[in-house]
Amino acid sequence: MTGEPSSVVIVGGGLAGAKTAEAVRSNGFSGPVTLIAAESELPYERPPLSKSYLLGKDPFEKAVVHPAEWYADNQIDLRLGRIATSIDRDSQVVTLDDGDRVGYGALVLATGSEPRNLAVPGSDATGVLMLRTRADSDAIRDTFGDGRSLVIIGAGWIGLEVAAAAREAGTSVAVIESAELPLLAALGSDIAPVFADLHRAHGVDLRLNAGVAEILVADGRAVGVRLSDGSEIAADAVLVGIGARPRTSLAETAGLDVDNGVLVDASLRTSDAAIFAVGDIANHDHPLLKRRVRVEHWAAALNQPKAAAAALLGGDAEYAELPYFFSDQYDLGMEYVGLADASARLVTRGDVAAREFVAFWLDDSNRLLAAMNVNVWDVPDAVKPLIKAGTVVDPDRLADPSVDLASL
Repeated sequence: MTGEPSSVVIVGGGLAGAKTAEAVRSNGFSGPVTLIAAESELPYERPPLSKSYLLGKDPFEKAVVHPAEWYADNQIDLRLGRIATSIDRDSQVVTLDDGDRVGYGALVLATGSEPRNLAVPGSDATGVLMLRTRADSDAIRDTFGDGRSLVIIGAGWIGLEVAAAAREAGTSVAVIESAELPLLAALGSDIAPVFADLHRAHGVDLRLNAGVAEILVADGRAVGVRLSDGSEIAADAVLVGIGARPRTSLAETAGLDVDNGVLVDASLRTSDAAIFAVGDIANHDHPLLKRRVRVEHWAAALNQPKAAAAALLGGDAEYAELPYFFSDQYDLGMEYVGLADASARLVTRGDVAAREFVAFWLDDSNRLLAAMNVNVWDVPDAVKPLIKAGTVVDPDRLADPSVDLASL
């Protein structure tokens, strides 16, 4: 595809889809733009569903990307509650579940991810919850309160954030994790204990190296779990938080190249020159990191659309931003920037035990790969240039709080 397309169709009503529509218009495109959203809600950001919205601190409207009038003012044909069922690449037409057919000059897939199911008896019972939508968050919050109990299966970011929200609401919480520590794969054995200690300090019954054999059910409703060792934990509800998978079925049936997401180049273009993918589903050939990267993070959904919109309108654009995410749990706030294997060399500065520190991950040549700041702020902007430049750092100076990061 060369030059400006005749029309743009966006499939996916989350942050990535809404930001793509915004970026296409802000780049001066005046042709038809259609945004197809499976949910009936206006496109919204998802982090608040396990953070401020779940806690009841912020109204849902704060998570909405644009008000309804924005779509009208910008002549965006917003199709709420509609699902794209197929793509005819030869005719460049998307078919919807209501039978409507929408032609495109350029197509952007922003279909996001979906929670992984737990394949154990009882997983289909009432009261077995997952978190992806506003309705899911509402259902989870309805289980909170003094005298109530919640079992969470999975001690990843979502599971731990929900655990924190539930405890702050007075709910008794047990978290079941198959690994020896929460967040072990992401943070490694030296940093992961910070989060184990945090949740135990707030009264969470954290069961590690534990498997779930069955969700216990009475009268069709979940009433607890039976672990692999035979022990049982009673609960009023069960949350399954064992990760997510990219929603790639639409891309697969269209014959696009798919492998752990939709394969895209540096400009977020798929194997079809007229089709792009952004957000959770994009397995991106990252020009800076020199490897394929697929991250289910808010920052990718926020920023990738700018590059995709510029590229689909004929520009020479690449997406080269570093992965970034954040988490809030009780009184702990953290940010992570970059990308590193948890087994990479670890250097810390600050007080890890007091949960006020920065963790750095280095490669074998002492090049900075990633950093995570915990209850210490203004770190990402200082370390991004070091990561992007492949800077070789002195680990001793890196660990010294008196050394300005910018000076490295």
